[in-house]
Amino acid sequence: METTAMGLPGVSFTPGLHICAFYRGPSQRDELLLPYLREGLAAGDKCICVTDDPEAGAAVCALAGEFGEAAPAQLQPLDSASTYLSGGCFTIEKMIGFWDREMGAAVARDGFGFVQAAGEMTWALRGQPGSDKLMAYEATLNVFLHRYPQVLLCLYDLEQFADGGILMEILRTHPTVLLSGQLLDNPWYMEPEEYLASSVSVAGA
Repeated sequence: METTAMGLPGVSFTPGLHICAFYRGPSQRDELLLPYLREGLAAGDKCICVTDDPEAGAAVCALAGEFGEAAPAQLQPLDSASTYLSGGCFTIEKMIGFWDREMGAAVARDGFGFVQAAGEMTWALRGQPGSDKLMAYEATLNVFLHRYPQVLLCLYDLEQFADGGILMEILRTHPTVLLSGQLLDNPWYMEPEEYLASSVSVAGA
């Protein structure tokens, strides 16, 4: 199967992955996120990035300047308030619907052959309504993943997602993990049907 460069030394991925990227702090986040998007733009792929930290959002927007006139059509920078928390709350159905619309438009309407998406997940730790459904959402993404030619990169800051119980739930909902510059198959991953049979919450994070 064809592999795609991820922008990190020696790291590439195959289409169809749902990746959990662990890092510590904003600088490590940017060292993962920006090369990932830069490689996607250079390859001519659609890149959809949802940030939670305004500084991350500004850095993503600045990438457009590197790619000239094509960048606005390729790079779609968004924030958590207008996506995950639109309307002041989080729901799984709303967010899956968002990805379905955006991925479908990129492929069917705009003619992109591949979509690289990324989401910064710290919004879930602020206690907004529905945030306790984060892990059920991550499991549901594994069902959605096969609808389009795409890869999904979920960004988790270990300085904020520090609770061991929550970290295990994150691992159970992502088949692939990016840690310390290595892309690894995750032995703790559970298939979505099995995972969703239990009730999981990030309450108390």
